[in-house]
Amino acid sequence: MSDATRDLLDAASSGDADAVRAALDAGADIEARGRDGMTALVAATKANHIDAARALIESGADVNATDDIQDSAYLYAGARGHDEILQLALANGADLASTNRFGGTALIPASERGLLSTVDILLAAGVDPNHVNNLNWTALHEAIVLGDGSDVYVDVVRALIDGGADITIRDGDGVLPVDLARSRGYDAIVALLDADRR
Repeated sequence: MSDATRDLLDAASSGDADAVRAALDAGADIEARGRDGMTALVAATKANHIDAARALIESGADVNATDDIQDSAYLYAGARGHDEILQLALANGADLASTNRFGGTALIPASERGLLSTVDILLAAGVDPNHVNNLNWTALHEAIVLGDGSDVYVDVVRALIDGGADITIRDGDGVLPVDLARSRGYDAIVALLDADRR
């Protein structure tokens, strides 16, 4: 690995956008892999270093390049609610159908974590709300099973339904989303799902 490439990876990890540009100008390999197989862009994204990520993306970094655990800048930004980096990735070739190590799109962990603004961004971008991951869950299932039924999760469920989520898709045990919500006492989510069935 060249000194410039090593400098690039260090600069991305520390969030130094000027040093990122300098390293690229010095001939650094923008797609080189560092610790845990991370490209400079993945490293910048995982630390939510927006300016460094922007510098890399504007210089042509691959927003879909994944690290050793199948995180790309696009997928990680979506999963963690790093919305500014997410929007940069979406504007620069993000693969909406790409999946993480659990076989899920970016929308699924965003829904699980109650990241409403991120869910809205991903739905508007055209991510499939009905993709089923390796656990046999869609984004709707995860928002119910792994959420806590609070107002933000009600809003996430509403956004998913408005975005085309199919409320008749059953989980791996054959249970409907409405029954998952009912068994947890999430009355507001049950009401939303019941209204959508009428």
